[in-house]
Amino acid sequence: MRAALINTGTELLLGNVQDAHLAFIAREIFPLGLRIEERRTVPDSEAIRHTLVELFPRCEILFVTGGLGPTSDDITREMIADSLGLELRQDPQLLNSLRQRLQIRGIKWAAGIARQSDVPVGAQVLPNENGSAPGLYLKANINPRVPSPHVFVLPGPPRELQLMFGKFVLPILRALVPPSALLDQRLYKIAGVGESLVEEAIGEKILAIPEIELGYCARPGEVEVRIIGKAEVIEQADAIIRLALGLSIFSTADEILEEVIVKLLTKRHQTMATAESCTGGLLANRITNVPGASQIFVTGYVCYANRAKTDMLDVDPKLIETRGAVSEPVARALAEHARTCARSDHALATTGIAGPTGGSPEKPVGTVYVALASAESETIVREFFFPTDRETFKQLAAQAAFEMLRQKLLALS
Repeated sequence: MRAALINTGTELLLGNVQDAHLAFIAREIFPLGLRIEERRTVPDSEAIRHTLVELFPRCEILFVTGGLGPTSDDITREMIADSLGLELRQDPQLLNSLRQRLQIRGIKWAAGIARQSDVPVGAQVLPNENGSAPGLYLKANINPRVPSPHVFVLPGPPRELQLMFGKFVLPILRALVPPSALLDQRLYKIAGVGESLVEEAIGEKILAIPEIELGYCARPGEVEVRIIGKAEVIEQADAIIRLALGLSIFSTADEILEEVIVKLLTKRHQTMATAESCTGGLLANRITNVPGASQIFVTGYVCYANRAKTDMLDVDPKLIETRGAVSEPVARALAEHARTCARSDHALATTGIAGPTGGSPEKPVGTVYVALASAESETIVREFFFPTDRETFKQLAAQAAFEMLRQKLLALS
């Protein structure tokens, strides 16, 4: 069954409010075998009517959000009724409920509030337990003269919509969607491998499986692979992906790399520290954003200036002078001295040239050295090249550092 979404609200198109509904509704309906195939955002105007009429023949289920309040720009219910050729009638029970709700809350009654009790003939009212504007469900072809999909009209505020959706919309959808529509979805998060290389490793083999959908999403330092299909074909694709990408897969859940690091260190009862130059504390920030980080993270040294590297972690100034602050031996010294000072099991260090200035032919902008010192093995230092803007450079360097530590922890397991 094809599903579509219309978000109404001029404020959305002005950029004053960000849409929170697409992500929520899409996640909620996927386990039923439904997916949003088209989303429109329209202002509080005649555009609502035009969009409804355009989408009616293109979907079996239509979600419409916003525009159910008491003010003059809340015109969605009127547009719905008009597009379906239905009369709006005041529901006495809803009107009484509204009066009681406002009285309890000590809110003065205004004439426009009564509009929220207007209901298209034949529509099912969806109670709003977090607000005043009820939702509406209009079954497919509710007016035989106007072919239409199943229409769910929902309030704009997320806290109202989300409770209503879980309690009242999902039960209706479960009755509408046949079990044969159910699909499975798997997610694989891969670090340290470019999107093109991931595609090269699995793309052709996965797409040879009948009725499978394969997608990619690239972010700084990682690639997300998504497969969708029936359970049996998902298992075939899963075997191909795991064989081809193996240990590069850092998660098959909605986890970020630093969460995986915290879990691995916690499981091993080990600790870590950081010594950062070019990343300016980003590693420490990302790690400490993870609940439970206090069990594994000892301290972070931000040694941005050369003098700080010497004063804080006793890096030999002659080493910096002869080899440069951005070099393999300085990265090594930062990691090893940080681990010693923090008395941690592991320490990560970064030193690089974020740009846009400061590079040279030998060490161009984008060069970064990442070092990992561990109590149980020799220090590892790797050189990377990330010629991009400063913020992305920092994210890529941090991602490379975390992936080095993750691979080390897996090897020690």
